[in-house]
Amino acid sequence: MSLMSLLLLSISLAAPGPSNTNDSVAVVVVRHAEKDDDDKHDPSLAGDGEARAQALSTTLAGAGLDRAITTQYRRTRQTAEPAAAAAGIAVEVREINAGNAASYAAELASDLRAMPAGSTVLVVGHSNTVPDIVLALSGQAADAMPETEYDRYTLVLLDADGGARVITSRY
Repeated sequence: MSLMSLLLLSISLAAPGPSNTNDSVAVVVVRHAEKDDDDKHDPSLAGDGEARAQALSTTLAGAGLDRAITTQYRRTRQTAEPAAAAAGIAVEVREINAGNAASYAAELASDLRAMPAGSTVLVVGHSNTVPDIVLALSGQAADAMPETEYDRYTLVLLDADGGARVITSRY
């Protein structure tokens, strides 16, 4: 199912909720694709990961991405790059480190909630950050991500009234 189909489905099922996608900020949260073993600290994507990054780009085609946000690691940037390039935007790096790890998700959520209605954002994180980001955005707990899971995406629709709707799918 495409992102636009998910958006339209979520809007039609929401009660009460916005009448169209322009009333919400859509945030797509994913884990980076499969990583290679070429660098212990900062690996790049493996061949399967490159294919998955392309699949993500295809899934998001037509979604009108306004921003693509990643951590500083190659695997997150490389996961977002095909979708960002297709949308004609640059990948934004938002560094995560020991000093901001505890507040990273909340600060990111605050930034995204300030986006104009109708915006669409891709956020690429890690198995240990994606559930926290979804929780910070929506107030709803997300399932933990096993180390072998790379194909889940979570669509969080941030409503102007502070509410959020969450749809989880695969790509």
